[in-house]
Amino acid sequence: MHHFTDGGLDNIWLANGYTEHKTAYGKGVSIHDLDGLVRAICLNLVQKPHKLNGKEFRYLRQSLLLSQGSVATLFGCTEQTVSLWERHGRVPLWADKLLRMTYIGSVQENTTVKELIDRMNFVDRVVNHRIVLHETDGGWESSPDNQEEMAA
Repeated sequence: MHHFTDGGLDNIWLANGYTEHKTAYGKGVSIHDLDGLVRAICLNLVQKPHKLNGKEFRYLRQSLLLSQGSVATLFGCTEQTVSLWERHGRVPLWADKLLRMTYIGSVQENTTVKELIDRMNFVDRVVNHRIVLHETDGGWESSPDNQEEMAA
């Protein structure tokens, strides 16, 4: 059995679905279907009968590709509040339930929830977007990478 700790959770053990191999740095492990594993972990988390702890909350948030700031905006609180929940493990019941519903809606491809998450991720990228400019004979222009990202 392999103790899977890559996602920050302490209680995940894999019975199979991985290959162990030797590397120059010691034992290495390759997961056969990492996306499927992450989905299975998240589905187990949203179905657990007890409240999510901070690590579990962070795991679900990250699997949705949401930043702490995006969750704070979605939940109507501050980014520091989300950070405290994740670090100290005291997630309010309402936030626990809302994140679970958000994940389920996303996995079931509920268009409204999916669009909301996509929009939050886009806004987060744009807000934290680095603009790179270069000078040309015609003046300053943004790089082609910036234009592609802004169109996404």
